[in-house]
Amino acid sequence: MLGDADIAAVAEVLADRSRCRMLMALDDGRALPASRLAAEAGIAPSTTSTHLGRLVDAGMLVVEPHGRHRYYRLAGPHVGDLLESIARVAPPMTVQSLREGTKAEALRRGRTCYDHLAGRLGVALMDALLVQGFLEGGDGTFDADRSTRDRLSAPGWDVAYVLSDKGRTRLESLGVDCSGAGRRLLIRYCVDWSEQRHHLAGALGARLLSRFEDQGWIKRRSGSRALTITDAGARDIGPSLGVDIAGVLAVPQ
Repeated sequence: MLGDADIAAVAEVLADRSRCRMLMALDDGRALPASRLAAEAGIAPSTTSTHLGRLVDAGMLVVEPHGRHRYYRLAGPHVGDLLESIARVAPPMTVQSLREGTKAEALRRGRTCYDHLAGRLGVALMDALLVQGFLEGGDGTFDADRSTRDRLSAPGWDVAYVLSDKGRTRLESLGVDCSGAGRRLLIRYCVDWSEQRHHLAGALGARLLSRFEDQGWIKRRSGSRALTITDAGARDIGPSLGVDIAGVLAVPQ
């Protein structure tokens, strides 16, 4: 007979800064070798296998053999959801240099959340889809005014979004596959940890991220989850989907 969930067991695995850095490095859906994860965590390669073993045993990572090499990946989107949920209640790290400040701003401007868009870019995309009626649903309290705290992001306000006929027509015209996703939900949402508003997840969120990359609107930054909005993206994302790119690119005061 099984008892209540053993949250402490998960907390024990996460109660190590090096292991948390490894998990966050993989939160963009990539698979990385141990050597790269050691560099991300800032630890010696000799201790990396022990940390990775703990994460694999805890069901947070899976190992993918590639020839003589082993690559590590998050065990699934549920682990990405866990990391985002913890990030929403975790205190921010202190920025101690210009380089760290630049990196922090880049993550907040646009990043990947497992396999979909997050940060100001992800939230602005979700806002645009709702304002234009491409997505429908929610509890009727959506407010596109960023100065107002969105009640939809509050605990307990779980809502359902659906793709409208108008939205399906528009997205398909942009080359986005809007068909069923098998066992995976087509539309989900995450509460963005830095913006405290919803961004689009699920299969549709993943397909939009892929389309943004295919169009050359965004580029992944080497060694980071942060995304760079290209000149083409700054020019075309707004007219294509109604996203407030100026607001995304603006540096918060």
